[in-house]
Amino acid sequence: MSTLIFATLDYIGTLSFAISGAMVGMKKQTDLFGVLFLAVVTAVGGGVTRDVLLGNCPPKVFVDWRCVALSALTGLIMFFLVRKNNATYLDKVELVDRINNIFDALGLGVFSIIGVQVAQQSGQGDNLFFAVFLGLITGIGGGLMRDVLVGEIPFVLKKRIYAVASIVGALTYALLTRTNLHEPISATLCIALVFTIRMLATHYSWNLPRAL
Repeated sequence: MSTLIFATLDYIGTLSFAISGAMVGMKKQTDLFGVLFLAVVTAVGGGVTRDVLLGNCPPKVFVDWRCVALSALTGLIMFFLVRKNNATYLDKVELVDRINNIFDALGLGVFSIIGVQVAQQSGQGDNLFFAVFLGLITGIGGGLMRDVLVGEIPFVLKKRIYAVASIVGALTYALLTRTNLHEPISATLCIALVFTIRMLATHYSWNLPRAL
């Protein structure tokens, strides 16, 4: 995949997860630093974990500051938008949650595919299990860290076919790249697949079974 397309996907995923992290921070009534910190952690946490697993140290975000800057700026904008429209925000909490879910689903789809792409670029493309795992950890890692930081059971462990959507998208992308299908088309299809699964799971309240 071309460098431009890869970078564009990375920025889309970063922006989406930064919005999600910032909105969680405001819902938990953290201060400005808390909102910015959660925006950054949600946006780059999965990528940092992926890079450590690949032995890429320091991780990319500590070398290329643009994604950190983008996520922090996004968190800052979200903070002041909500602060300026506080009453409206509080009156529309359910709508805000739905919007947050949309951005979270988009970020999940983008980063699940990017994780596989990075694995392939690092010479791990033939190791299907590892490539898909890196797609999963890139997709869910930041959200896991976010939820732990705000004292919540990670969303991925309890609700709405979250990790399963990431695995399906990452696996499908890894398999499609072994065919002659144009790679940007493969990426777009798989991002759409993850997004669709998440939206359907939310709409129909799909959950995996529980023991209790």
